[in-house]
Amino acid sequence: MSFLFSVLVLMLMGLAACSVGPSNSSSSYCTESKECLQFDLICRTDQYEVRHYSATRWISTDAEAYFLGVGAAMAFRRLYHYISGDNTEGVKFEMTAPILVEVPEETKMWEPAIYTLSFLLPSSYQENPPIPTNDKLYFSNMPDMDVYVGIYGGWMLSITSRLHAHLLSKALLKVNAHYNHTHHFAVGYDSPLKLLNRHNEVWYVVEGDPVCGEDHHPSITDIN
Repeated sequence: MSFLFSVLVLMLMGLAACSVGPSNSSSSYCTESKECLQFDLICRTDQYEVRHYSATRWISTDAEAYFLGVGAAMAFRRLYHYISGDNTEGVKFEMTAPILVEVPEETKMWEPAIYTLSFLLPSSYQENPPIPTNDKLYFSNMPDMDVYVGIYGGWMLSITSRLHAHLLSKALLKVNAHYNHTHHFAVGYDSPLKLLNRHNEVWYVVEGDPVCGEDHHPSITDIN
């Protein structure tokens, strides 16, 4: 019995460490890519989810713009050229999901903001990715972390991202949850060609112990 238990623990540890996995896995909202960022669901409330993400490596670029959509479009082109072969090895690889956009919280109406857009590197390039030829691109490491997640449909625009970030922060305030207030992540899973059943998220990084609230539904294995 103890041997079987040890094997089970090792299997679960291996699954938890596999942070880039197939899009048909249980911890995936990806419908158009072969690989997707994996997560462990800590709990779910009526307003938000709490998830754990293992450390992963991304390719990133910054764009200065007045609106998220404009900045994201500028940055997306650079990153798309990278995965299309604009790198030192001329390697082409498929899109992964989701796309992350780091959005600063404190911006002035009359000043542009710096948006950081990131593509998740495929599992085969998490260790040794090809070097970008564009000096505006760089590798970034997402740390092992817990996040508060708000989910919404439709299109990920400046106004919708800000709205759902506000709704999530309001829900977190009610339960006295602590999180990083300097920025949030706008998270997109779908290509512009997908018109229906779109899935978007807003993330705040947890500080301290995550708070699930009184109406939470605890879950370690019941993802999605």
